[in-house]
Amino acid sequence: MEHHNLPTEDLKTYGIINEDLTFSKKLSADDIQKFLQGYTIVADNDRNRATFQLTNNNTQLKVIFLERDKRLAEILEQSKEKVQYTDIKDLSKTPNEWNIEKKAFIFDKENSKTVEFDFIKNATELTAIIADQKDLQELSRYKAELQKLKNYRHDKIDQYPEIAKEIANDMNIVSRELNAVTRIAVEDKRINNSNSDVQLNVNDRDMYEDANRMRENEEQQLDEKRRFRR
Repeated sequence: MEHHNLPTEDLKTYGIINEDLTFSKKLSADDIQKFLQGYTIVADNDRNRATFQLTNNNTQLKVIFLERDKRLAEILEQSKEKVQYTDIKDLSKTPNEWNIEKKAFIFDKENSKTVEFDFIKNATELTAIIADQKDLQELSRYKAELQKLKNYRHDKIDQYPEIAKEIANDMNIVSRELNAVTRIAVEDKRINNSNSDVQLNVNDRDMYEDANRMRENEEQQLDEKRRFRR
């Protein structure tokens, strides 16, 4: 491989390349190509996660060590039964720093694998997938996790004025999803109530408009679900 300028000793230390300067066989050709283009390699082991990224024109290796609040094997197994939520802590930062990310692990039955979603980066897609389950209890669990994340970001915004704009943007994303979850929960309750009501007035204008809104919402969720399955 072409290895001029690459931080070869650091790459050897973490097993990304071998002594003969070939890349580890654990990495696919696509993984290697993306890594050289600046994408991050993620390595998981039990509660620990390490991320590796080439920076400064591929001359330096940025390494971040993270710790999740649950074992990976436990998350993967339990995700087959219901959505798993976990916090990931950046061990390079102190407890007083902004060091928590929140993830959701969802089992994709169609492809028989568990997929990880970030509460911020994959916010719209994650909400759509949770809503598509039509499970008010799960929706309530998800809403509670969103609220925790919003509270955490709120506590940090005054501590980091230099990145207050970034934190505020994250909070806006979480607030948007909280509002969406609330609307979805109300609509689902209306659906359940209307299904149990034997007297349905098809000429009721409010009911007609509500049905249209619910149909538009379901179509949007379906689009998001298709993205999830790709």
